[in-house]
Amino acid sequence: MMADTLDDWSKKLGQMLADRSWRIAVAESCTGGLLGSSITDTPGSSAYFAGGVIAYSNDVKTGVLCVSEQLISLHGAVSEPVASEMAAGCRRLLGTDVAIATTGVAGPGGGTASKPVGFVCVAVAVGSDVSVHSFQWSGTRIENKQATVLAALRFAADAIGDGS
Repeated sequence: MMADTLDDWSKKLGQMLADRSWRIAVAESCTGGLLGSSITDTPGSSAYFAGGVIAYSNDVKTGVLCVSEQLISLHGAVSEPVASEMAAGCRRLLGTDVAIATTGVAGPGGGTASKPVGFVCVAVAVGSDVSVHSFQWSGTRIENKQATVLAALRFAADAIGDGS
C-alpha cells in the first residue's frame, strides 16, 4: 500500500530511521509542533526521535538554531536559505543524523505579494547535506500546516532514500 496520510508517512519514515539506527530532530516555525507531534504519534518513535525546537520567532531561529541574522535580513524568515540553516542548526544542536525544518506563512494573514499565504519552505538535513523545497498551499491555516507536515515527511523519506 502506498503511503498517503500523515500516519502512513510517519510510520514509513520511522521504519526507515529505525532500519538505519538513525535519529531525527525537527525545527518548526509555521507548523508549530505539528511535525514533531506527527512523528511521535507512531508507537516506538522514542527509538529514533530526539526532539525539536519550535522556532517561531526570529530570536529563537538565530539564538538557538544559529541562523544568521544577516540571512534573515536578506531573504526573510520564510525563505529557502533560512529553512536550510534551521535544519542544519537543528541537526547539529540535537546531534542527530537527520533534521527537518519548516518555515512559512500558514495564514490567514501575514502574506505578501512575494510570499503569499500558504507559501512554505521545508528543509531536510541528512548528515552534512541539506535539501530544501518550497511549496504553495491554498487551504485554511490548519490545512496549510497539515500539508506542510505531510510534504516534510515525504521529503525526509525521499532524502534518506530506501536503500535500494
